[in-house]
Amino acid sequence: MDASGASSEFRRLTTPRSAAIAGVLFALLFAGSLVLLRIAIPEEVARGTDWIEQGTPALSGALALMPFAGISFLWFIGVVRDRIGDAEDKFFASVFFGSGLLFLAMVFVSMAVAGGILAAAQAGPDPASTEEIVYFARAVMFQISNVYALRMAGVFMISLGTIWLRTGAMPKWLAVLTYVAAITLLLTVTLSLWVTLVFPAWVLLVSLHILLRTFVRRPSDPQT
Repeated sequence: MDASGASSEFRRLTTPRSAAIAGVLFALLFAGSLVLLRIAIPEEVARGTDWIEQGTPALSGALALMPFAGISFLWFIGVVRDRIGDAEDKFFASVFFGSGLLFLAMVFVSMAVAGGILAAAQAGPDPASTEEIVYFARAVMFQISNVYALRMAGVFMISLGTIWLRTGAMPKWLAVLTYVAAITLLLTVTLSLWVTLVFPAWVLLVSLHILLRTFVRRPSDPQT
């Protein structure tokens, strides 16, 4: 086998597993960050700012995990696109790629606002003004993460599900399930952080399916 053939075989064997590992890492890190964020920040506005001191460790942990979740998600996008290859539809691929980047950007902005809440509470000399800042920042964070980011996640899922149906890259049942989960995210109107867990759960399912199919197919691969 020549060098180009060896490179092609190596790429074929490793790319699906890389996608699965990246997706699993994203799902675990992202979900972990969301859970810590929900533990730290109450949804009730009436709680004021008395929760900040108690929730600081969990909020700091969420802020530490999210950048690594974002890196894993970028890798997941890249290897999924590479897996589809030349069969990728340019229109849906553009929507898939753009919505994925927008989702990630909004999540990062939302987490930056959460970090701003922590910084303002720790540095604010005036409790009254600090409370107003925290109210505003928390409202902005919830709007970005649970309204706009979730919609982008839904568009990301619909476009990828459509690509899977057209190319046959994934089973039809998974594409249909993707549509159902995406419509749920698009139509759900809530500021609950728990709803956002639908997206990492879907990524985890897709990643585990890719990983399982990789292990099932590997024994039948030709020996080199």
